[in-house]
Amino acid sequence: MQDGKSGTSAGQPDWRSLNDRLVATLKPYAPPIAISFLAEGQTAPVARLDDNFPEPNESGRTGQVPAGCVFWIRSASESFATTAADHANCSVGSLTHGFLTLEEAVTKDDVGVVLESGWVDEAAVKELPVVTARPGTVVYGPLADSQSDPDVVLLRINALSLMILRDAFPDLQIEGKPQCHIIAIAKEEGALAASVGCALSRSRTGMKAEEMTCAIPVRRLSEVVNALESTVSLDRAMASYASADAKRF
Repeated sequence: MQDGKSGTSAGQPDWRSLNDRLVATLKPYAPPIAISFLAEGQTAPVARLDDNFPEPNESGRTGQVPAGCVFWIRSASESFATTAADHANCSVGSLTHGFLTLEEAVTKDDVGVVLESGWVDEAAVKELPVVTARPGTVVYGPLADSQSDPDVVLLRINALSLMILRDAFPDLQIEGKPQCHIIAIAKEEGALAASVGCALSRSRTGMKAEEMTCAIPVRRLSEVVNALESTVSLDRAMASYASADAKRF
């Protein structure tokens, strides 16, 4: 029997139910995605992406995609596992996801470009939230299809969704560049974090100008869904009042 408040079935999370409730409250641009960080030696519940690496650049940098945030787009419709090599074209994302140490990341040519351009400074790079334990595999896929307990749920949202999230959680962290570090905040700090995006990620993913993202720690997902539903109900009541009051004008 499913518990409607906790989103569990027979003691286990009902990922499809939680997914559907998230979609109903926040109406994201794409299905919520689940992200799992597996240690070296852990077996992923889904297959790894087939190798599809372009030729490395002059510094030897390549990966399966221009940056790990591109996996967010692809995993809205399919589940797959990735390794450090798959993420390696974006050294900033490899840093935030625990595949590179800070000392390793600052030696990479793409990090040199963002530093030399002034887009970010060295202090900002040093302060970036990161996944602390190097993963062996990162698994992506639709939350509704999760076969194991993920670590983070990522949503692609709009301003109305962000309003609801902030109303429900006044301590919601709203972050900027780079977009991917909200994953580390959710995983390591257990905090909800939204991002207005960054120029690198928007260019690489093709996300719409009005899109933002939010990362939710899975250990708080039932709590978050319940709070969002309560907030939406209150917002509807206030909108109804405001609409009726506006008819006087």
